[in-house]
Amino acid sequence: MGLFERKTKVIIKNASLIVAAILLLVTQAHGQENITELPATAYLSAQKGNSDVKFGDLMECLVEPHLIANVGSPVEGIIESILVGRGDVVKKGQLIAKLKSSVEVSTLNLKRAHWEFGQRKVARNKELFSQNLISESEKDELITQTEIAKLEFELQQEIVNELYIKSPLTGVVLTRFLAPGEQVGQGKILSVAQLNPLNVEVVVPALMFDAIKNGLTGNVSLASEGDVNHKAKVVAVDPIIDAASRTFAVRLQLLNPRNKIPAGINCLVRFNKK
Repeated sequence: MGLFERKTKVIIKNASLIVAAILLLVTQAHGQENITELPATAYLSAQKGNSDVKFGDLMECLVEPHLIANVGSPVEGIIESILVGRGDVVKKGQLIAKLKSSVEVSTLNLKRAHWEFGQRKVARNKELFSQNLISESEKDELITQTEIAKLEFELQQEIVNELYIKSPLTGVVLTRFLAPGEQVGQGKILSVAQLNPLNVEVVVPALMFDAIKNGLTGNVSLASEGDVNHKAKVVAVDPIIDAASRTFAVRLQLLNPRNKIPAGINCLVRFNKK
């Protein structure tokens, strides 16, 4: 066989390999496009190693606080004291911080003195009122001044109350952002998390959309407790299905008396049939 013939065979062989490789790539690309066009069942099977997805399967979930409140101040001022620290349990309405209030309290005492003086003055002239020894104009002026003094006192009392920061919920202090002596404006002083009840967040396959309704119960097992189950109830179902993952979000509510269950841990949930 001549040199020219050997070169021709090598070129033909290489061309065949190139064509085969192109056909393989096209086939793989076509197969990948078909995955996105499959019905939901096949799509979930492809994403989960061809395993069947059905109601009653264990699903991964996450335990989160019911609420997190970033507590600030309605007015600007200097922090005088913060009465709680990280990890402390607080009750709704409990005093947790105070701003410096010496000027405002002094003004409150002044307003109180004006109001009390007006009350005494009205009381002293009560008999004169009954005997018509004071004109109606003088009587009205005296009573009106006393009422105005009362309103000014109540207004100042509200101003003073705003300097005493109270917890908006029952929970646990997460973080302190400021310290005594620092100025607070529109920023946060500390954050409080409500841990009873807890939120259990779970992402559910779209195939189960019609089966998950508010009020449905589920058994939640925590990573730290092994086989111990806690009953939770569905309180929110996301009405929008994520097109990319074919899933939707579901929130369950889990009672947590005395804050025994920590937030932020992984869990497993199995929905119960009604």
